[in-house]
Amino acid sequence: MHPDEIIVVDNGSTDETARVARDLGARVIYESVPGIPAASTAGYDAARFAVIGRLDADSVAPPTWIEEGIRILTDEPGIDAITGSGYFYDGPRRGSRVVAGLYLGAYFTAFRLALGETPLFGSNFFLRQQAWQAVATSVHRSGVSIHDDLDLTIHLTPHHRIEFEPAISVGISYRPFRRADTYLLRVQRGFWTLLRNWPRSSSTLRWRRKLLDRICTRGRQVRDPSNLNANVWSRVDRQRSGRRRLTRLSMPTPHERRRLR
Repeated sequence: MHPDEIIVVDNGSTDETARVARDLGARVIYESVPGIPAASTAGYDAARFAVIGRLDADSVAPPTWIEEGIRILTDEPGIDAITGSGYFYDGPRRGSRVVAGLYLGAYFTAFRLALGETPLFGSNFFLRQQAWQAVATSVHRSGVSIHDDLDLTIHLTPHHRIEFEPAISVGISYRPFRRADTYLLRVQRGFWTLLRNWPRSSSTLRWRRKLLDRICTRGRQVRDPSNLNANVWSRVDRQRSGRRRLTRLSMPTPHERRRLR
């Protein structure tokens, strides 16, 4: 499957990248503000179609990458964004896949715990354009210290659904591990992004809201009159002691039907 358009953001490059991209049919967008947040948001703004696929300049996507991403979002209309994993294509022959697994596993686990949601991996994700438009005015659009994909995750969730999809995987560069200070810089950007988005990024508030949403959803399901015709019906009784008890009945009585109506 071929993309409807390819957008390349020139963020002050000094080589022939922009010319080569243009010669190959890409739309080249110029962004004068330095930094990944400014470049990435400029690309999202320029997108003209329903789904935005994001790759870094050094990502290597397989031929089926677009097809898989579009298929998943088409089959799952309730999902607003999907993100996948990656593997090092230029790392050492031995152990590079293990290092990639540890690196990305730590990233997804740490920020999943911090945010209560699956974080986007900037080198590999698909995003519905309407979801981007909903947060386009609230994300941080500048600042070299901002982790742009994490910032986008914070503003998308919890109102937009992000899912991890192992079916979409791309090759990524081993650059973060060639120098310790480069890797530490990425870690610092992650923590700084959380601080810049406080209290929106508060772990306590996010997990509390997630728990309350689940409790409210379960309560609505228990008291939903549309469930009256089910083979097994649940209701909440208040006993004399004041405690709540969940009672399961095969079918509600006529009196119980009238009471719930």
